[in-house]
Amino acid sequence: MNYANPRSTAPRERGAALIVVLILLLITTLLGLASLRGALMEERMSANMFDRSVGFQAAEAALREAETRLLQPGTRAAFPTLADTCNAGLCSTPVPAEGKLERADNPGFNGWTNAALVSNMAGTPQYFVEYMGEAPGWPLCDREIPRHPSCMRPRYRITARSVADGRANVILQASFAGS
Repeated sequence: MNYANPRSTAPRERGAALIVVLILLLITTLLGLASLRGALMEERMSANMFDRSVGFQAAEAALREAETRLLQPGTRAAFPTLADTCNAGLCSTPVPAEGKLERADNPGFNGWTNAALVSNMAGTPQYFVEYMGEAPGWPLCDREIPRHPSCMRPRYRITARSVADGRANVILQASFAGS
């Protein structure tokens, strides 16, 4: 052995370990970025689900407020008699027309009324009530003998919405047999 020159017997280093480590580092970086992207997507989905849930609860509370309003005496007399008109959230019977939007779908409709008993983090939910007519013409009411008491009541359609700009918008509808 030649101790004077240790390089003469040692094999030459070519840097293969450095290349392998750099490739492994690149692969782990890509895996980390992919998992981070997935975590961010899940966070957005859960935030959207929370917004929708809050909006749904607010719209449902507005729906219940409208039902309570319909149960108050004298509410039926407050509905407008002129076709396609609304007064303080109470609307006349809708008049179907070819190509005409429903009130809830029409962006120009301004008959919504704020739900006074509901406060929402994202805004105030709104509702309107449509008088749908007397009950004997309703489906299945003519098949029952004796007639069910709800078949003798007027019917209403309640539409409630919770709108938050840039967030979840929820619209609910319910049929209600009035008093």
